[in-house]
Amino acid sequence: MSDLILEVRHLSKAFGNHEVLKDIDFKVNKGDVTSIIGASGSGKSTLLRCINLLEMPTSGEILYHGNDVVKGKVNQSSYRSKVGMVFQSFNLFNNMTVLKNCIIGQEKVAGVKKEEAKERALYFLNKVGMIPYINALPRQISGGQKQRVAIARALAMQPEVLLFDEPTSALDPEMVGEVLQVMRSLAEEGMTMLVVTHEMGFARDVSNHVVYMADGVICEEGTPAELFSNPKNQRTREFLARAL
Repeated sequence: MSDLILEVRHLSKAFGNHEVLKDIDFKVNKGDVTSIIGASGSGKSTLLRCINLLEMPTSGEILYHGNDVVKGKVNQSSYRSKVGMVFQSFNLFNNMTVLKNCIIGQEKVAGVKKEEAKERALYFLNKVGMIPYINALPRQISGGQKQRVAIARALAMQPEVLLFDEPTSALDPEMVGEVLQVMRSLAEEGMTMLVVTHEMGFARDVSNHVVYMADGVICEEGTPAELFSNPKNQRTREFLARAL
C-alpha cells in the first residue's frame, strides 16, 4: 500500500481578480511532519483551507488516497474528519464544556456512540494534559489550554492527517511552548501533520519536510537541513535571514 495520503496538483485559488494560490503541487505521505513557512499574505493559510475544503479551489485537484475531493467524489464531512484542522483562534463552542467540545463532533459527524465518544474524548484530553478542566467552559481557561482542547477535539475524530493553521500565533509567548510540546509529542508518535507556522525552531527541529511559500507559489521545499542550512532560492535566503 502506498504511503501517499494527499496529493495537491496544479491548485489555484482566486478571490475575484486576486490570485492567492498559483499552480501549487504538493504531496503528504504517511508520517510526514511538513511545516509551511513564509511571510504573512503568502497564501499559506489559504492552501490549508483549500486542502480542508473550507475554501473551494478555483482550479486543480486535491487527491485523498487517489480520489479527487474537489470534484465531490468523497463525502466532505467524512473527509474533514479524516483530514482534521486545528485553527489559530481555537473555534471551540463557548457554550459547551471542554469535554462536550470533544464529544460533539464524534457523535454528529462520525456517528460514534455516546459512551465511546466520551471515552475517546477523555483519552485525548488526558494526552494533552487537560483532564482537570473537563467541566470548564472555554472562557474559564487560558489560550494555551483552549488550543490543547482544540487539538484533543481534532484527535478524537481519529484523523489520518492533522492540519494546523498557525496554532500558536494567537497565544501569549509563555503559552506557545505548551502547545508546541503537544505537537512535538504527536510528531514523535508518527502523526501526519501539516503545519502553517512562524515558529522556525519547530519547523527546523520537528519537521521532516519544509515548504517555503511567497506570493502564492511554492518557492522552495526540502528537508529542514537543506532549507535552513543551504537554501537555493534568493527569496528563501532573504526570508530566513529576517525570520532567524
